[in-house]
Amino acid sequence: MEERGISQAVIGRLPRYYRYLGDLKNEGVERISSQELSRIMNVTASQIRQDFNNFGGFGQQGYGYNTSYLYEEIGKILGLDQQHDMILIGAGNLGQALVNYMNLKNRGFSFKGAFDISPSLYGKKIANVPIYPMDQMTGFIVENHIDIAVLTVPKAAAIEITQILTETPIKAIWNFAHVDLKVPDRIQVESVHLQDSLMKLSYNIRRHENES
Repeated sequence: MEERGISQAVIGRLPRYYRYLGDLKNEGVERISSQELSRIMNVTASQIRQDFNNFGGFGQQGYGYNTSYLYEEIGKILGLDQQHDMILIGAGNLGQALVNYMNLKNRGFSFKGAFDISPSLYGKKIANVPIYPMDQMTGFIVENHIDIAVLTVPKAAAIEITQILTETPIKAIWNFAHVDLKVPDRIQVESVHLQDSLMKLSYNIRRHENES
């Protein structure tokens, strides 16, 4: 399936489609039309069809979409048919919460190790994931064929650690640090700025109050 110049807006909607289709599949819904999916997701039917047509389309006119098939195909597009081995860098509260979040493992994202600067954590485990010293990180990435590094460290540390990561075969960084990372093109970065999200929520509260 050729993915030709797919916009980030379309890619950003794929996980939501996947989540809703998973719920429908679990409810025993065998097929669904774009109009029905539109009502559930509050996305126009036209937008849904346009999004799916970027990947060749998955439905038949007059029939709609086979829910299980569409769910599986979107999963493949998202790379969820593959195992992604990860490491955690920064074993504080946020890092521990991510490791303990079982839905990650259910989606094929598996933590293989955690790294921290605190000697008091060495030898301990988070949900059976062992915590190691930082100086073992590079070798661990190579030996265990790690795909993704998850950063839950302060800004200054994130910049320094990212420089080290660029010298490893790492494929991607899931960044929770409050800094925009500079990496080579071969490394993908997805940044999650929690404060930005909260400030956006604050803005929407104020806007709603002003309109009331």
